[in-house]
Amino acid sequence: MARFVYEIPSVDSYWRAVVLFGQNVASYKFALAGALLEIGAESEVVTLDALALPFASRIAEHLRTHDKQGTFQQSRFLDACRAYNRGELDTDGLRGKTVQLGFANVIDAFHVVDKAEVPQRFFVDERRSGSSIRLTDGLRDLLDEGHGPNLRVEIEARWRLVETAWELNVPRQLLTVEFQSVTDSLVVPRRRTNITGARAALNGYQKGHCFYCYTPIDIASGSATTCHVDHVFPWAAGSVIGGAPVDGVWNLVLACSRCNSWHEKSDRPPHLRYVERLNVRNEFLIASHHPLRPTLMAQTGASASGRSATLRQALDQVSVRGARAQWVAPQELNPAF
Repeated sequence: MARFVYEIPSVDSYWRAVVLFGQNVASYKFALAGALLEIGAESEVVTLDALALPFASRIAEHLRTHDKQGTFQQSRFLDACRAYNRGELDTDGLRGKTVQLGFANVIDAFHVVDKAEVPQRFFVDERRSGSSIRLTDGLRDLLDEGHGPNLRVEIEARWRLVETAWELNVPRQLLTVEFQSVTDSLVVPRRRTNITGARAALNGYQKGHCFYCYTPIDIASGSATTCHVDHVFPWAAGSVIGGAPVDGVWNLVLACSRCNSWHEKSDRPPHLRYVERLNVRNEFLIASHHPLRPTLMAQTGASASGRSATLRQALDQVSVRGARAQWVAPQELNPAF
């Protein structure tokens, strides 16, 4: 986790650390993150009244499809959001309940990752002096640098993953994951539950860059830099690689169109450097308590050394099968993650 945050520090790295690794109650953190991106360019000082609806409306929207939005047994704030959804509470009522009940812990805990605050704050708590928060240059820099659209989608993808893990209510170590190339989705075959778009779910862990060459990528369809979901160990090598399913999330990364093209990587085995990079990425997923964490561990190993050995075994396997020489990207920019 520290490596993700500090090795190549940037304002978007700190933001993604909060969303992916933060210790906050999941739904509240995601809702506040989305609200901050929505209002970030509007004003430096944001009152709780102004923050309330952008925050609460997101939770109310998610409650319509997933009634479980926390690990707690009861919540007066969530009850108010449910009442709003039923038409029993109007907009002003929801705003008032949110100011009264909704921000009790989320503002305090938003910047906490691994029991310590990230170096970059995105707002300063001024509730004691003015019932408001003060947005920082860090949040404005995040938006000015054009990260907003990708980060909004990443928040929703992460939120949906958490909801799905709660909804399944089965031992997570029993879950298996398959990749549907037609929809770019990860699915749980035994329940055919759509987990999320693979692009949005994985992009944050690569900090918005190609896994291989570090070129900036976009997760929105139709862009010149729209990324592809790629198997690090090629799909053509078999359904099981190194003892793990080739379509597992452990083997899926985001690549730019050039690296993923047939005349570049195609079905060639990856160079050792990419295997080591994949190991680091997978450890990010596991350290963030990603809802697929038990699946990753079940498929690749319970310990860090065991997971590393699985990847080495996979590389040996695809090499022994007579594949072409290990592939290296034609050019790599400065490391981004």
